[in-house]
Amino acid sequence: MAAMFGGIVGQEFFYFDSVESLPVEPLDPNDFKPLNSHYDAQISMFGSKLQKKLEDAKVFIVGSGALGCEFLKNLALMGVSCGSQGKLTITDDDVIEKSKLSRQFLFHDWNIGQAKSTIAASAAASINSQLKIEALQNCVGPEIESVFNDAFWENLTVAINALDNVDARLYVDQRCLYFQKPLLESGTLGAKCNTQMVIPYLTENYGASRDPPEKQAPMCTVHSFPHNIDHCLTWAQSEFEGLLEKTPAGVNACLSNPVEYATSMRNAADAQAKDNLERNLKCLDRGKCETFQDCVTWARLRFEDYFVNWIKQLKFTFPEDAATSTGAPFWSAPKRFPHPLQFSAVDPSHLQFIMAASILRAETFDIPVPDLVKNPKMLAEAVEKVIVPDFQPKEDVKIATDEKATRSAGSVDDVAVINQLLLKLELCRNNLSSEFRMKPIQFEKG
Repeated sequence: MAAMFGGIVGQEFFYFDSVESLPVEPLDPNDFKPLNSHYDAQISMFGSKLQKKLEDAKVFIVGSGALGCEFLKNLALMGVSCGSQGKLTITDDDVIEKSKLSRQFLFHDWNIGQAKSTIAASAAASINSQLKIEALQNCVGPEIESVFNDAFWENLTVAINALDNVDARLYVDQRCLYFQKPLLESGTLGAKCNTQMVIPYLTENYGASRDPPEKQAPMCTVHSFPHNIDHCLTWAQSEFEGLLEKTPAGVNACLSNPVEYATSMRNAADAQAKDNLERNLKCLDRGKCETFQDCVTWARLRFEDYFVNWIKQLKFTFPEDAATSTGAPFWSAPKRFPHPLQFSAVDPSHLQFIMAASILRAETFDIPVPDLVKNPKMLAEAVEKVIVPDFQPKEDVKIATDEKATRSAGSVDDVAVINQLLLKLELCRNNLSSEFRMKPIQFEKG
């Protein structure tokens, strides 16, 4: 290992050339003389004329997360937008979160909750005090073209994307294409990343090509028969979005426009609409949380549903010696025979699930989170107060096993059930204050 790193440092077998970055026109030796500045190394390679262009560049960076921090640091060190005519504009509508400190190095613990762009700009200015930078907290899109108007785009030298939002990346790409501005396109999406230099009349733009659609695991595999970690992650994210984003958003739609919402559910009249209504009703009726203890109760019962009751039902429906229609063992690879968990308040992973789930539930109902969540003993005591009902597997439960199966269309029974659910929702709505709303939570990777 020492020999390998020694070789890299000595450039014995690690060699990167970028001859295309060098000037192609005749060179004036005087243009490469050192000026006793921070940028003499760059001047010796590219000349003082190019350095002047960098210093007077008008740059637009969209996003100040992990990629944005790297770009800001590099541009500040290179002297970009540090001249009298230069200006760097950075925008990001997000705030700093603790989970992101590990990969966004311009931020610190004491910046949590503050605007990303403002703190990143301040940190970049401390790297190079000559940097002319303006921080904004706007998203990019058609709705804010009064801020990033035609004059703004026409005045730019280059735009840089540092986003994990494909729609925003496509929007910036289209604006650069329209105004014929170069774009350094980069971004992340889950485990994927992309970097692309878009130059007018020379290269294709970002939106000109698309990645092929990813192969997704069948939902019956994800929900009932997972056999690798990707299935577990997909299931967890699906549950997060359903419980904490889609359901609160559905509740708000029902409360804000009840007539329009009811009409859309009746028009859909399928199993999906019925499921959505049942979830919404549960949020406003039996599952409505008013105290943090209610949130702990909800989290504890979710644990029981996910990791105990459903596993018991699965084992009841498909015992270990179950066989397929052809006589082959049902629980053969890649299926794994499951085993229910036994909740234990002294198991850190069990208690962490309760803590995270109860905090998230409290956020959707705008319930203050008490200090007891930071104290495992106090949280365990709150969990012990929860009465967990006994579970008995049912005979008539149907569990999908066909990987090619799709949801069936709505039936007469679904229509009747939907009408009953809408009536119950109306009763719940009448018992709530007109200001009551839930807070949907969007999933963010840490």
